[in-house]
Amino acid sequence: MRLPAVLSAIVTFPLAAAGRLRATLLDPARADSTVILTLAVYALLWAGYGAIAKSSQGLHFDMVEVIAWSRDLSWGYLKHPPLAAALVWAWFEVFPVGEFTYYLLAMAMPALALWFVWRLSADYLTPEKRVAGLALLMLVPFFNFHALKFNVNTVLMPLWAMTTFWFLRSVDRRTAASGALAGLGAALCMLGKYWSIFLLAGLIVAALIDRRRAAYFRSPAPWAAVAVGLIAIAPHLYWLWQNDFAPFTYALAIHGEKPFGGTVIAALGYFGGSLGYVALPVMLALASGKPDRATLADMLWPADTERRLAAAAFWAPFILPALGAVASGAEITSLWSMSAWTLLPVLLLSPPAMTIRPVDTVRIVLLAAILPLVMLAVSPVIAIKTRPDGPPPVNAQARLLAQEVERIWRSSAPGPLAFVGGDGDIVLGVVAYAADRPRAVMAEMPAIDPATLKRHGMVWLCMTVDAACRAKAVSAAGDAARITQTEIRQSVWGKTMPARRYTMIVIPPRL
Repeated sequence: MRLPAVLSAIVTFPLAAAGRLRATLLDPARADSTVILTLAVYALLWAGYGAIAKSSQGLHFDMVEVIAWSRDLSWGYLKHPPLAAALVWAWFEVFPVGEFTYYLLAMAMPALALWFVWRLSADYLTPEKRVAGLALLMLVPFFNFHALKFNVNTVLMPLWAMTTFWFLRSVDRRTAASGALAGLGAALCMLGKYWSIFLLAGLIVAALIDRRRAAYFRSPAPWAAVAVGLIAIAPHLYWLWQNDFAPFTYALAIHGEKPFGGTVIAALGYFGGSLGYVALPVMLALASGKPDRATLADMLWPADTERRLAAAAFWAPFILPALGAVASGAEITSLWSMSAWTLLPVLLLSPPAMTIRPVDTVRIVLLAAILPLVMLAVSPVIAIKTRPDGPPPVNAQARLLAQEVERIWRSSAPGPLAFVGGDGDIVLGVVAYAADRPRAVMAEMPAIDPATLKRHGMVWLCMTVDAACRAKAVSAAGDAARITQTEIRQSVWGKTMPARRYTMIVIPPRL
């Protein structure tokens, strides 16, 4: 085959494949099953990218922290409500703890969100626009790069999409069942992160300004939503009352009481950064549809009732956080908007004058398909380029350190390792990987009865250079403490990294 023919094949084959995918997604008999399969492959590809590209860094602190929470299932925690921890607990009851399995759980969140986007957009978009809109969201970094870090923000992505979907259906249908589903979704959102109060407030605003508000509020839908939502969240509300609303105190201490000027700058940064994250799909949509000024106005604030409700349900939850932050003196960041983009395809593509040609859909689908494939291909290069010059991050050594900790424990005490305390940066990684699935002994975790600690014993972990950490453990354990030092050295992508030294203080069970 001559070179021009090879180049032609390289160009035409991906376009042909994207065209076949588009055609399948336009087929009502095969569309839903194809979307499910596509999203499953999407999640697998990005999880593979994460496992390879981040292999020299280890799991992020947020991710091992949620694993630690999942070992102490509770109706709430110092920092956040309980849903993220419950999901991680359920996931790792089925799958082993590891980078790939954890990144797969993380990518399941945007994949589920995209499924609800697909379902929701059927009420507003033509089949052509529906396919293009789904592909456009796959190009937003929130749905891939940032979603790989599983935390409470990631969990909100499918929850906000699901709740928005059910809310819009409840306003249209005004049945008790549709309202109950919206209320359940609202409760799950609040159990994911309190930031969801802005979604709930935004949806209430959207309902109040809708032309059908009188009929809606006379129907059973909103009251079923309130009743089901309160029932679903009641155990957590009771936990908050029992624990003096500790998460709110923590949030205010970290993010609140900031200077007015700083909160205004942070709010502007929230808007600018958030819009920057979606700039590529917005530009692609505008380049494809070439809207005039009237179409742009219809895009931002439609004239017809159905689309205006969707626009209000998009804008209110996006704008209210900035207003609330400035009013309360809190700082916010654009990363917290990652769950707010469910209705972006509807906003961009639903105006009747906004046209998407089949060739444009094929190109957008091709971009969405190529991105994870390219990133997976270059992930080893990224791993090598991000490999540290000095000692690797503590979390990168967590698996090896956990194995050493359990070996030392089993040589010193009977029974499984139940508790690990000490330096939080070390403890969380060891707790995540240890085969015995121990619990973390930390101020941020649910309190553990001293008698239980005494009965089961524990391991206290410190960096060897941290004399204060070692002294605290030895002081608490007294003569019962058995001190061991270990050196962890690992090879990362063909390079042997400098070692880190750790001190393990074994406090055996005392019956």
